[in-house]
Amino acid sequence: MRWVVDLDGVMYLATQPIAGSVDAIARLLAAGHEVVFVTNNSSSPVASVEAKLSALGVDARGRVLTSAMAAATMVEPGERVLVCGGPGIVEEVSRRGAEVVDGPDVDVVVVGLTRDLTYDLLTRATLAVRRGARLLATNDDATFPTPEGQIPGGGAILAAVVTASGAVPTIAGKPHAPMAGLVRSRLGASGIVVGDRPDTDGRFAVELGYRFALVLSGVTSTADLPVTPQPHVVAADLAEVVDLLGTGGRLSGSYGEG
Repeated sequence: MRWVVDLDGVMYLATQPIAGSVDAIARLLAAGHEVVFVTNNSSSPVASVEAKLSALGVDARGRVLTSAMAAATMVEPGERVLVCGGPGIVEEVSRRGAEVVDGPDVDVVVVGLTRDLTYDLLTRATLAVRRGARLLATNDDATFPTPEGQIPGGGAILAAVVTASGAVPTIAGKPHAPMAGLVRSRLGASGIVVGDRPDTDGRFAVELGYRFALVLSGVTSTADLPVTPQPHVVAADLAEVVDLLGTGGRLSGSYGEG
């Protein structure tokens, strides 16, 4: 069976692993399942994400797909790109063969999560878009979960650029087609998405034609149920989802069918 596993809210909250998540991945890999980690968090380079998972005890080498990778597929080699985001975007855009610049002559503005957001950066991004640069975003998640609660995500930064520029962005990450293309090229036509956001992970499962397992260890709580799209299973966490996996890739204890 092929598994698409979200990170924030499924594997960990900030730097704190969610109980049972590491062992759950180990059990899947030991049983011969294929696992990829798909995250809308574009701030960190892939190697850093792999290292973070490795420090928790998860072998993630070659298994991480980020929204920065999806966004980079929408940039052409040789284009001049202003990054309003973190080093993960810079790495992927550069690997694509584009030139990362500060402005003002810009072909594309790519927006994602950054903890180094300044008014000057927002200004340069806004002016570039108003002058004709395409506006791409790694994702539009307004928040992401931490042990302290939900804090601003890449979508909050994107909202500022959209409000100031009046532009309509193209979104690369979950649940949109560019990220779905990356996953399909890796896993094929069937699998299961495990995530904590129906609007992101659930819709991503629909886009892929995969099953959706909703976990309540991140953004979504029992108070939010029922949700749309309807999950095939709702569980406390990833460990419980793996516990519910029956023979032949069928899920028992499912929440709805379809």
